[in-house]
Amino acid sequence: MSELELPIYQVDAFADRLFAGNPAAVVPLKAWLPDATMQTIAAENNLSETAFFVPEGPDFGLRWFTPTWEVPLCGHATLASAFVIATILEKGRSAMRFNTKSGVLQVTKAGELFTLDFPARDIVDDVAADADAVADALGAKPVWVKRSAYRYLALFETAAQVESLKPDFGKLKATPKGCVMVTAPGVDCDFVSRYFAPFAGIDEDPVTGSAHSTLIPYWAQILGKKKLHARQVSARGGTLWCEDAGERVYMAGTAKLFLSGTIKVPA
Repeated sequence: MSELELPIYQVDAFADRLFAGNPAAVVPLKAWLPDATMQTIAAENNLSETAFFVPEGPDFGLRWFTPTWEVPLCGHATLASAFVIATILEKGRSAMRFNTKSGVLQVTKAGELFTLDFPARDIVDDVAADADAVADALGAKPVWVKRSAYRYLALFETAAQVESLKPDFGKLKATPKGCVMVTAPGVDCDFVSRYFAPFAGIDEDPVTGSAHSTLIPYWAQILGKKKLHARQVSARGGTLWCEDAGERVYMAGTAKLFLSGTIKVPA
């Protein structure tokens, strides 16, 4: 059986040092592989996301896979992909456009800072009918639980409550959405969050850019300010510099290269 050798990079995104932020695998391609092959590579990598991109004129097509499924939007693996392009494949490039299932996503680089231009996502105003099941899975009662397009949002009173959560992932996976963003006002930042996604094969995602598509508009309205400083308080932790721009949100962070190499897959 013949094999393809493909480059692969592992990048810590939304990280100011190695072993922080959210690690993503990035696999540049000349043409798309079969979906099943990309899913298998993502499962083998066993990171929260593996990103694949192909050239499309001056732009790139970009897709993201967890170990178990393809996701419609991912922030940290988009940042990681832009990092690979701007610092390795096309050194000095400062602007990238990605064509994705969530539309065109733009990333700009200034110094070491990468800024992502993402669609804003609102939460549903009604309290989730299954709020009690979510609270039971989290092991703590939030102020409320509401629904966004793909997951729950649970608000807590303090950052300390968010940091101390020890969810029952089996119970959380059994809820109708199986994924929840938890958030609270910050102490040394505007707001904190964590993201639990056992439905997607990720018990806890270290830093979740796509979740901030919902968190940024919410906290901008609550705090009455457009520019926000956010921390995701997972064990690895990550920092995001955010801005609410109406139908779009901006989130910025830095990244560090951990690994570069090749993988072999059946041709």
